Amino acid sequence: MDPTFSPSTAAAVGRARQHSVGDLLHRTARRHPDKLAVVAGDLRVTYAEFDAAVNRAAHALADRGLGKGDRLALLSHNCWQFAVLAFATAKLGVVLVPVNFMLGPEEIAFILRHSGASGIVAEDALAPTAEQALAATGHEGGVRGWIGLSGATPADGWEDVDPWWTDGDDRAPDVLVADDDPLRLMYTSGTESRPKGVMLSSRSLISQYVSCIVDGGMSADDVEVHALPMYHCAQLDCFFSVDVHLGATSIILPSPEPAVLLATIEREQVTKLFCPPTVWISLLRHPDFDTTDLASLRKGYYGASPMPVEVLRELRRRLPDVQLWNFYGQTEMSPLATILRPHEQEARAGSAGRAALNVETLLVDDDDVPVPPGTIGEIVHRSPHAALGYFGDEEKTAEAFRGGWFHSGDLGVMTEDGYLSVVDRKKDMIKTGGENVASREVEEAVYELDGVAEVAVFGISHPFWVEAVTAVVVPKPGSTLTEDDVHAHVRERLAGYKRPKYVVLADGLPKNPSGKILKRELRQTHAGLAQDAPVRA
Repeated sequence: MDPTFSPSTAAAVGRARQHSVGDLLHRTARRHPDKLAVVAGDLRVTYAEFDAAVNRAAHALADRGLGKGDRLALLSHNCWQFAVLAFATAKLGVVLVPVNFMLGPEEIAFILRHSGASGIVAEDALAPTAEQALAATGHEGGVRGWIGLSGATPADGWEDVDPWWTDGDDRAPDVLVADDDPLRLMYTSGTESRPKGVMLSSRSLISQYVSCIVDGGMSADDVEVHALPMYHCAQLDCFFSVDVHLGATSIILPSPEPAVLLATIEREQVTKLFCPPTVWISLLRHPDFDTTDLASLRKGYYGASPMPVEVLRELRRRLPDVQLWNFYGQTEMSPLATILRPHEQEARAGSAGRAALNVETLLVDDDDVPVPPGTIGEIVHRSPHAALGYFGDEEKTAEAFRGGWFHSGDLGVMTEDGYLSVVDRKKDMIKTGGENVASREVEEAVYELDGVAEVAVFGISHPFWVEAVTAVVVPKPGSTLTEDDVHAHVRERLAGYKRPKYVVLADGLPKNPSGKILKRELRQTHAGLAQDAPVRA
């Protein structure tokens, strides 16, 4: 901006140039006011109706004291209200904090404390968990919104959110939201014992939307079903928000239950579907698969973890008219980084593809020097997709963005023509059923159990979960510790998807001369557990 401009002129220019996430819905509503925007249960709304609902909800949030920069937590399965709040907060410049609905009260309490949330909106079935989390924070007051999916009356101290979007002023709020104002605070399991808050801005998100549209073959003609959790930026920002930007039609389901998902594809003539490999597998194995009319489906996407090659071949055989894309990335990339395109699926099976349109990707060694093709290195990216950093944590931000590149923590190998294969996780991230699990967090939970001398947690290949959380535990001398003891202990402390599916008691752990546990060796030693032992809940 010209420094000679007055503040009022600079503000006027800034407002005229504004292109925030909230503006995307408004502009789509101007282009396609009568087009079907969202289907959620019996609700069917046009883009004009969607935009008006979002504006009303934004004013309602403002009336309750929320303003630009404030944080609002959202704890819910996929629903219409989730979609409204995602864009209402964006129009106000309020930072949305989507919370994983599988977390327990203590895990949610950490997020509420760390984010400094000014309130929380919770689905009625999850409100008791939210209550426990709020009590653990010691925080009183603030917004407490109730999403009545079951029709239950709001509990004391909670307010029904439905009037927020049905009543009031339907004009857009007059708030200047700059390109790099934070709009989302996404908590990722990361590789630490506590999750990190990843700050995403309109610039991060919209540049990522453009990469998805161009390299992912997306268009306004798409009819997409959104069944994976929208608290993940994969479903929310690779797919749902992109559909809003384009003016495509979105069908929102609360979960990827296979029979419902298949019936929805047939009934709504769905053309586009994203699922992690575990959900694609569940669809292929469902008895309704071969009797459901899936002829409308044209575009299929997978990510979150690698697609087993045999499953990929089965998909190509049983859905021959569906083009497939593999999306690879992480929350800090909003989340897309690389794409494997339809014509590359068979020749490059198992590959994560090449850098997306607005991304530059390299592999570096431990000194951050680029490595030659065919050599294992850490995957790093440079892109406007990249997050603003980690909320309240300059040290971790500086480490992750050292040298002007975002360091993913994943290890990969790249071909001379730029195709990336992810070979390991530098910091022992486990991706199970599409969810990230930090091995250190599970290890620390196990260490709280009396009788544990050492523990190592890692992932092993699994035919359904893709990776299964596995713990090798060394009991203290003289301890009577059992595998059942470990399972019972973690059941009280960790969300279900974080708990070890397999526990093995051992006399010791393999280590290198410096004492570092050799998890790669453990993975090799226990690779057959998924075939030999039942999964524990």
